[in-house]
Amino acid sequence: MSIPKQFIKIAGKTIIEHTVDIFENHELIDEICIVAHPDWIWRIEEIVNHGNYGKVKKIISGGKERKDSSLSAIRSYELEGEEINLVFHDAVRPFLEKRVIDECIDKLSEYNAIDVAIPATDTIIEVEDDIIKNIPDRSRMMQGQTPQCFRLSTISKAYSEAMNDRDFKPTDDCGVVKRYLTNEKIYVVRGSVRNIKITYAGDIFLAEKLFQLKTVEFYKRYASGDYQRYFKDKVFAIFGAAYGIGYEIARLAEEYGAKVYGFSRTLTHTDVSSSDDVKGALQSVWQEAGRIDFVINTASILIKESMNHTEYSDMERLIATNYIGAVNIAKESYPYLKKSRGHLLNFTSSSYTRGRANYALYSSTKAAIVNLTQALSEEWMNSGIRVNCINPERTATPMRIKNFGIEDPETLLDAEEVAYVSLNTLMSDVSGQIVDVKKR
Repeated sequence: MSIPKQFIKIAGKTIIEHTVDIFENHELIDEICIVAHPDWIWRIEEIVNHGNYGKVKKIISGGKERKDSSLSAIRSYELEGEEINLVFHDAVRPFLEKRVIDECIDKLSEYNAIDVAIPATDTIIEVEDDIIKNIPDRSRMMQGQTPQCFRLSTISKAYSEAMNDRDFKPTDDCGVVKRYLTNEKIYVVRGSVRNIKITYAGDIFLAEKLFQLKTVEFYKRYASGDYQRYFKDKVFAIFGAAYGIGYEIARLAEEYGAKVYGFSRTLTHTDVSSSDDVKGALQSVWQEAGRIDFVINTASILIKESMNHTEYSDMERLIATNYIGAVNIAKESYPYLKKSRGHLLNFTSSSYTRGRANYALYSSTKAAIVNLTQALSEEWMNSGIRVNCINPERTATPMRIKNFGIEDPETLLDAEEVAYVSLNTLMSDVSGQIVDVKKR
């Protein structure tokens, strides 16, 4: 049996988890009912129990067609005997904006049926037998989305009429109201182009990119008090803390009340390519602090030289530090982060998207870090560990100066800015994300 799309994982969670999160965290939503195919109710129950979704009160069986699932929910709430508002939403639309829910619920005080749609951007043609029959005025055409919202008595009456019609054909819920309650006005709330329905394989790729675009929120600079409240007494283990971004993260974390333990070849003679060194470093933090909340790996070396001119010893050192080191840190961090339900933060480079001349090994190790991050975010999800990766553009660090000399500072990111994005990522609940940091 193929896995339904809503159970595909993106950004560390299944699609349906991202969707349920939206309603779980919305202050105007009182209760969530999930309608699922009977064969997959067990999987929904697992997700709900693991995610601790307090608003999910019902998990009920749906049917072969959309109308069967809608009717199942309607009948379930009819039996409770109260007039309520029902919000029907596709499980595979994980980018619904809070604004849309707000407007839908607000308009239910004036209308008994609400649809969500966006203006059609392409010309719509009506076709019959492969021949154009009509070309409607595009200015009046809209593309329907969800949610669709109703007073329970309204949608219940519409479906009762529909079920008495032998010619009833499946349609969306607003279509049922429009056909069988002809005098009922259906108000349209403006949707969003981001509110996509994940239907085809290509939509998965688009969804991943949309989740990455959401990371723009990580640029926000919060008040000092917000950082202090979150990081006070939290414990950081930072590898690569002597210079550059690692140093700036350590400095800011300490400023906001965290306990920071920094490791590097320079500071502590810690070689991340040695599993014993990494194990010893983390054990020392545990023995002194009694917990580890965040493990950050900024340790990296860059040898800017064509591979055929690079000595084998240098190639081995680069791979050992940049990739084996990341693996060692991840593996040794796991038991500590599992106890704290903590966060592993890796770092990649913008060169990971395409191998470049004179960067062959560096770029490929950074691509490996991205894959490692995404894979571990799924492996460790059930342990409550978040795993993310920061992808900064060119940043003013000692490693860059060593390889590129003095450059125009206006063209480079400041290491402190990257450090703030890193802290914001640690404060978030995302996992499996590659957080791009660009010059703004």
